[in-house]
Amino acid sequence: MNWISEVVRPKIKTLFKRDTPENLWIKCPETGQMVFHKDVEDNNWVIPVSNHHMRMDATQRLAMMFDDHEWEDIPLPEVAADPLKFRDEKRYPDRLKEARAKTGLQDAFLVGYGPVDTVPMVLAVQDFAFMGGSLGMAAGEAFITGAGTALQRRAPYVLFAASGGARMQEGILSLMQMPRTTIAVRWLKEAGLPYIVVLTNPTTGGVTASYAMLGDVHIAEPGALIGFAGPRVIEQTIRAKLPDGFQRSEYLMSHGMVDMVIHRNSMKATVARIVRILMHNPVPERPQPEPEAEAEPEAAAPPEELPEAPQPEAAEDAPPAAAG
Repeated sequence: MNWISEVVRPKIKTLFKRDTPENLWIKCPETGQMVFHKDVEDNNWVIPVSNHHMRMDATQRLAMMFDDHEWEDIPLPEVAADPLKFRDEKRYPDRLKEARAKTGLQDAFLVGYGPVDTVPMVLAVQDFAFMGGSLGMAAGEAFITGAGTALQRRAPYVLFAASGGARMQEGILSLMQMPRTTIAVRWLKEAGLPYIVVLTNPTTGGVTASYAMLGDVHIAEPGALIGFAGPRVIEQTIRAKLPDGFQRSEYLMSHGMVDMVIHRNSMKATVARIVRILMHNPVPERPQPEPEAEAEPEAAAPPEELPEAPQPEAAEDAPPAAAG
């Protein structure tokens, strides 16, 4: 036994071992660059150099949009947990339990009410971390509850969509949410209230085929995947190569499917500006800082009087002036 290498060295390594957090760095999915986790979090989960938009959970999204990170949570109705007694590799209630433990949410939606750049709004956010943001009965009820709250409070309704489509574990009951949410959008239009949709990465399937494409204005985050079927399925169906950037937000804007592509850091100001235009609300005058009072200049000291120059005395020996 080599006691130096097997006993002393491990003890020295243990003595100077440092505990490094696992999430100290984030790898950019586009460039592979390692970025400090705190820098990405402070930049609203956007990689500073590449501008790649990472996914945000629903609570982070609401905190980013509402003034002073404060809002009123809208209570959402409960629905039947497992109406079809669905089972694949796992029981559906077990999948729900895992998703709730992972995200801290009851389902894929959060709805809040509060001021966004001083404009009162109702915001609904889908969380992709909860079973891919899939649309089920709970999500449908949450969307309709948000629309009803907007109607009751005469406020605009803003949706942040992120979903893989309808939830297969609820079968036809999940597909029934597509016409139900469409009717809720019609309520808003009949009441003359703005309905704005922000498409985030990804927004696909039955969500795209219903309420995510029925807004008065459609905004998308850069690089977001937006469509019904995925590009791989389309390529296999038509047996043709799709163009570069197909189904990305920039491609859809150039083809008229999206009105604008907005960086996440400008989203709050952009949504508030659009709502003011649609609601005919003037931009509030922001209080201007009072100018500091200028100090009065000190009175200049009077100049010192110079002593008078001595007058030259007349010389005694000077000859008298000649008479003219």
